[in-house]
Amino acid sequence: MHPLPPPPPYTPPALKKTNPSHYQIVLSKQTRNQQSGTPETPVNSSQLSKVRPREKPILPEPRRTNPIVWCGAILCLLFSLLLIFFGITTLIVFIAIKPKVPVFDTPQASLSVIYFDSPEFMNGDITFLANFSNPNKKLSVRFEYLYIELYFFESLIATQVLQPFSQRPGEERVIQVHLLSSLVYLPPKLALLLQKQEQRNRVVYNIKGTFRVRVKVGLIHYSYSMHGKCQMEMTSPPNGVLITHSCRTKR
Repeated sequence: MHPLPPPPPYTPPALKKTNPSHYQIVLSKQTRNQQSGTPETPVNSSQLSKVRPREKPILPEPRRTNPIVWCGAILCLLFSLLLIFFGITTLIVFIAIKPKVPVFDTPQASLSVIYFDSPEFMNGDITFLANFSNPNKKLSVRFEYLYIELYFFESLIATQVLQPFSQRPGEERVIQVHLLSSLVYLPPKLALLLQKQEQRNRVVYNIKGTFRVRVKVGLIHYSYSMHGKCQMEMTSPPNGVLITHSCRTKR
């Protein structure tokens, strides 16, 4: 007798792979979910991010400041401190000394010539003394720029530039100024008015001065502009002399 062959291995019914028959319909996962009534909940990216571990930010290492930048900052600080120091020093000096503006005056004048070549062009010759006084008792001043103008009313008829000079505290300086007018145009009304003043033996001229003054206070120097204006009334030429005058000086 031949031996019987061994029986086939036992396969549980649940683990058996059954191939669908021609009459069976294969349902997808989505269809089964719809049939069961439990919709599939989508997973949001925010939920995924909560699950993921948070990454630690990478901080850059601090950079070292360039030494040139430190030097520039130190120099700016020193310069600012020096400005503050000199400003406070100047203020203290001004409060203690109380500097005054120099005075410009015309104490004497002589009128030699006034004549007309034509009704509107005049010639003239006038000499006056310009007196500059420094009223400060502790400050020296220097006149660096001096410009003198001669006017008949508002018409300019002569100019002159004077040489710079210095004055000690309380010093006065007198300068002779000679002004010539040659063929200077005057409007017809002003020309007629000047002829009438000459006939009445009363001629009125105006002197305007523009000055640049420099003051020295120890190591501190500062400059400012000064303006002087004088009105002079004189007798008629050729021997015209000063009768009255008024002057004022301001910065």
